[in-house]
Amino acid sequence: MPAITPNLWFDTRGKEAAEFYVSVFPNSRITHVSHYGEAGPRAAGTVLTVDFELDGKPFTAINGGPEFTFDEAVSFLVDCADQAEVDYYWSRLSEGGGREGPCGWVKDRYGLSWQIVPAALGELLADPDPARAQRAMAAMLGMSKLDVAALRAAADAA
Repeated sequence: MPAITPNLWFDTRGKEAAEFYVSVFPNSRITHVSHYGEAGPRAAGTVLTVDFELDGKPFTAINGGPEFTFDEAVSFLVDCADQAEVDYYWSRLSEGGGREGPCGWVKDRYGLSWQIVPAALGELLADPDPARAQRAMAAMLGMSKLDVAALRAAADAA
């Protein structure tokens, strides 16, 4: 299968966003920055693309102009091992102007949507007891940042 690289469209802040993302996720780095040349359409020397890796996964940011913006139709899911990871990613991705959303969703300061999900949620929603799974689902639907202890307590409530 050919490589698939998410390409994120920014107006002018692609490099800034890439630098932010590599500061949030471990084992991440910027691998290449290219610039517009004399042919344009932007001023020669301004950043065109930024190739970066988030924990080894490739991404590209392009400064393509104001024509397109992010919306929730595309998001990135962050699988978290525990509440400490949920708290870390929630805090980091929402800082500096990000917006907290429902059900574990957060939109970062650049408008990109992230789903911050603890492993416990998948376990609870797949519980063989459908009533337990539904109680966990109902609790999740009422949360902004997901709270593992509260999800477990809701699932266990009779």
